[in-house]
Amino acid sequence: MSLIKNDDRVAFYNLYERYCRRLYGFVLRYIKQNEDAEEIVQEVFVKIWKSRNKIDAYSSFEAFLFTVAYNTTISLLRKRASEAKYLDILKSLQQPTNSPNLIDEIYFNELNDQVLSLLSKLTPRQKEIFQLSREEGLTHDEIAKRLDISVNTVKKHIGNTLAFLRSQIDNELTVNLLFVCLFLC
Repeated sequence: MSLIKNDDRVAFYNLYERYCRRLYGFVLRYIKQNEDAEEIVQEVFVKIWKSRNKIDAYSSFEAFLFTVAYNTTISLLRKRASEAKYLDILKSLQQPTNSPNLIDEIYFNELNDQVLSLLSKLTPRQKEIFQLSREEGLTHDEIAKRLDISVNTVKKHIGNTLAFLRSQIDNELTVNLLFVCLFLC
């Protein structure tokens, strides 16, 4: 380890050769896919090389190595589970429906009318900032530059507008507003 700390690549290669097969077998037990196990082994050794100056030469390197491998493996499994859930959601959203849900359409129209009515009650500046944010999809920084105002002013106007809308919209329609903002805006 002291050679590796001094950037000795040959020592690092020897370390890699000593542990790569065992580490691969260890990871493969969890992952069950050869390519992913190989990738994790490579990633673990890259992490070891990058943090070589921080490794304690007197502690158990093997325990450290397998802990890094385990944590990297668990991170990949979590990422894959999250990706699978995301793909399932996308697939369910892409399922064609036989007929539009009339109740949802009525709620959407009612909510849309109520929001438009409430937006007309805003000050001209609040309305302008809110429309730039929600309709044109500009970031706070982009709005601030376009209107030559501070980012904090933009944030304050948007926060005040959202608070106003939340306080004025019926509770029953709030869930639908969330749907509209997330999926249709």
